[in-house]
Amino acid sequence: MKQSFDAIVVGAGQAGPSLAVRLATGGQKVALVERHLFGGTCVNTGCTPTKTMVASAHAAHLARRGPDFGFTAGDVRVDLRAVKARKNAVVERSRSGVEKWLRGTENCTVIQGHAAFESPRSLRVGDDILEADQIFLNVGARPLIPDMPGIGTVPYLTSTSILELEELPRHLAVVGGGYVGCEFAQMFRRFGSEVTILDMHGRLAPREDEDASAVIHEVFKAEGIDIAVNATCIHLEQSEGSIHVGIKCDERAPHIEASHVLLAIGRAPNTHDLNLAVAGVHTDDRGYIPVDEQLRTNVHNIFALGDCNGRAAFTHTAYNDYEIVADNLLNGAARSLSDRLPIYALFTDPPLAHVGLREHEVRERGIRALIGKRAMTRVSRAIEKGETFGFIKILVDEHTQHILGATLIGPGADEAIHCIATCMYARQPASLLAHSVHIHPTVAELIPTVLGELKPLE
Repeated sequence: MKQSFDAIVVGAGQAGPSLAVRLATGGQKVALVERHLFGGTCVNTGCTPTKTMVASAHAAHLARRGPDFGFTAGDVRVDLRAVKARKNAVVERSRSGVEKWLRGTENCTVIQGHAAFESPRSLRVGDDILEADQIFLNVGARPLIPDMPGIGTVPYLTSTSILELEELPRHLAVVGGGYVGCEFAQMFRRFGSEVTILDMHGRLAPREDEDASAVIHEVFKAEGIDIAVNATCIHLEQSEGSIHVGIKCDERAPHIEASHVLLAIGRAPNTHDLNLAVAGVHTDDRGYIPVDEQLRTNVHNIFALGDCNGRAAFTHTAYNDYEIVADNLLNGAARSLSDRLPIYALFTDPPLAHVGLREHEVRERGIRALIGKRAMTRVSRAIEKGETFGFIKILVDEHTQHILGATLIGPGADEAIHCIATCMYARQPASLLAHSVHIHPTVAELIPTVLGELKPLE
């Protein structure tokens, strides 16, 4: 059966539902197609479940630190089945809220099934053909399974399947020292598992500046997480009921004996089964869909939003993709991707937050800059909370006096970063923040202090 719409949105992640509702309430006839779970990665296997579990891990960690604060909580043990139940309840509320919102929106037809292109203006979902002048792809991404020696011979976990565990791993080996790997490594160590984290690079969080990676390394070592970097030839083997993770290709090199292995080495876009070639939509060599500054693909009436376009795989950037598309199409705006500052957080404890350029990027570009930096050991709120790992670092253009970027790692860093981002978005000089009065005692109150102590970046 053929059905005609003004717009078709494929995927109910962060960008899709908001766009579908915005178009529908604007008077368009809209179809939203979702083949699995409403809410996408963030709600089901990303931000919502993981941050719920991080909160459980944080509570257990603080309880064990009771003597540092003048009390004793006794022998703290984590019931992973109860942690999972709490996580599932939070996820279900979010997921059902998204679905109810969509199904209750006038002019929006929700269709469940797998969509694949039949032409640049039509998609097949089961036995139905959906036609529209505009099509918006918000299909997300999935954990990448590497072509690693031994990958087909041993059981392994991904960032999705590990969320379903109900018994704590005796020893969890985390392959990948990036953002996902670091969060799960600390989480499960705090739950009570032995944890080893491995990465082929020379340090954890290798995209960050070296000083930020060093803090994460210091925190992890203090919590008893084993770290194996420069793991140049990671391979898996099954042996007597355990999994062995090799670090070097030399058979005599050390192996890590683990009960469970988590593969956290990246994600792949869900574009492989959309039949994009029929629609003439191009992808790059990794399967991502290139888009222009307004999120259009090479086919003028087809847009790609969120993780599948390779333009920053975060919930907040996916939602901003929706805002750009909706404002441009419905309000005649001229918003673009280049208006967006790179901003994100790594939700370890303490969290790492970043906006703009990193120090190594400023150096590589040869920008004459000023730098201010203060350790959390000199921040009153961090001392009072007993959380003194980390620092505040801000880089300022020497000529324009505008902030180039900032990295904060420490308590509340994921919140404090926003006042710096706001100053950058307002295109105001660093003096705006330097002369601001912030609340005491907070971590953010030291941002003006750091900007008052700028020195040339050498």
